Amino acid sequence: MKGFTLEVCANSVQSAINAQIAGAKRIELCENLFIGGTTPSYGCIKTTRERVDIAINILIRPRIGDFLYSDIEFEQIKNDILVAKQLGVNGIVCGILLPNGEVDTERTAELVELSKPLTFTFHRAFDFTPDPYKALEDIIKTGATHILTSGQKNKAADSVDLLCELVKKAANRVAIMPGSGINADTIKRIVNTGANEFHMSGVKDVESKMIYRKENLTLNGNSLPDYVNQISDVESIKMVVEYLNLHF
Repeated sequence: MKGFTLEVCANSVQSAINAQIAGAKRIELCENLFIGGTTPSYGCIKTTRERVDIAINILIRPRIGDFLYSDIEFEQIKNDILVAKQLGVNGIVCGILLPNGEVDTERTAELVELSKPLTFTFHRAFDFTPDPYKALEDIIKTGATHILTSGQKNKAADSVDLLCELVKKAANRVAIMPGSGINADTIKRIVNTGANEFHMSGVKDVESKMIYRKENLTLNGNSLPDYVNQISDVESIKMVVEYLNLHF
């Protein structure tokens, strides 16, 4: 049977190390995963490349929010791609939409070309398009190698039927990679999509070791805890790897 690739969305150097220990074959490196992920810093990329041997893809997302970018943001995206290439990574993860929600094929194709010879994953901006089948064909035309998608639902396990259709219609012209909410339980449904690449974070909350904590003061407006970090959990990822090893 064909093999599989488990990609772990790692939000720090330590998360990337944990993903490798757990048996992941590839990392999507980002920062600020709790808000959907943003472009990791130069230092984060460099240190991760020095510390892990598995493939590293870099999320290029200049800010939180939607995927409609200004000319200045587009220049920033291109410069971040060039930096990532210089640091010896394996792939770029990005996505740009038009005001009507459709794929910005012109700009995306430019980014795909700039990223070569690295792989190019069109990320979950795909899930915010009005017509997934049109978006699929548009992305294929750009030359992207992968599409990361939850099947236009919050969790991939809730959209198995659409994911199956996308895998069939892609017909190996682009790799469909289900992601969002994948764990040891949901992977049992996701494998039925026909995909052989999967994406998960497997994070757990880790309490800060800070002893002194300033009362009545927060950096996050009470929306996020100041003294909790999210880190990829070795055991959670291992369980998914073990299941996939049995299935493929």
